[in-house]
Amino acid sequence: MSLDVYLEDEAGNILYTANITHNLGGMAQEAGIYGCLWRPEEGGITMAREIIKPLEEGLAKLMSEKARFEVFDDPGGWGRWKDFVPWCADYLQACRDFPTALVKVCR
Repeated sequence: MSLDVYLEDEAGNILYTANITHNLGGMAQEAGIYGCLWRPEEGGITMAREIIKPLEEGLAKLMSEKARFEVFDDPGGWGRWKDFVPWCADYLQACRDFPTALVKVCR
């Protein structure tokens, strides 16, 4: 099981896409970014610019409190802090690059 995120222009062209395991849901929840990543529609998020601030804050927590979040690492290696941090950073940069893009997810 995984999460696919997409940033699309108004014509439906994909500007950015990324995939991450659902095993990181607990870590995302602890960092306060589960909603904006996994369920943006439930928070009324439609555009990439709306994810920037929460993702910046969550990424700052993840980076400054490594030990706190590593306890959520999947024992089998399918979802680790060391993979989630760069994934979040890449997604954040894409949101900055395409702030008016539409946010889509597939769970």
